[in-house]
Amino acid sequence: SAGLLENCTGCVLCSEDNGCITCHHRLFLLIWRDGIRQYGMCVHTCPSGYFGVRGLEVNRCTKCRSPSCESCFSRDFCMKCKDKFYLYKGQCFRQCPPGTEAQPGTRECQETCEQGPWSEWSACTHESRTCGCKWGVETRVREVPEAVREDGTACPARLETRRCRMKKHCPGGEHRATG
Repeated sequence: SAGLLENCTGCVLCSEDNGCITCHHRLFLLIWRDGIRQYGMCVHTCPSGYFGVRGLEVNRCTKCRSPSCESCFSRDFCMKCKDKFYLYKGQCFRQCPPGTEAQPGTRECQETCEQGPWSEWSACTHESRTCGCKWGVETRVREVPEAVREDGTACPARLETRRCRMKKHCPGGEHRATG
């Protein structure tokens, strides 16, 4: 029917009930649900709230994970937030995080303090020991060189932690109590 052909623009395979199933190689397959029904459409670019993933068999429009994200680079990295949200490091926030402020005319947060370089990672420790058989934690600090905000308050130092694998066993076994 004419209605079916309109819904199958760019399709290689089309279902009368569900629309496009397979698209020409340059197009993206956009699938959305309406209740329990699923519909497919072939599009040149993915709509707001989706990003394109090219694959060997099919190119798909994949939904951004965050509902507050208007456009994303990948499932978890937002590039533009919806109204009433602020973008900071690929995520959307209702307010700019501490140490940041909204840029005039944009909905993006920018750090208010000039940051120094990161220190080296500390030794890997678990329960304050540098030996053991389990995972530990290592940290590093980012100093703020004599930086002061416009309001006169000092900028905080930054601290990052990450998991690390303990490199050596403790003498006397891993279950030895610490004193």
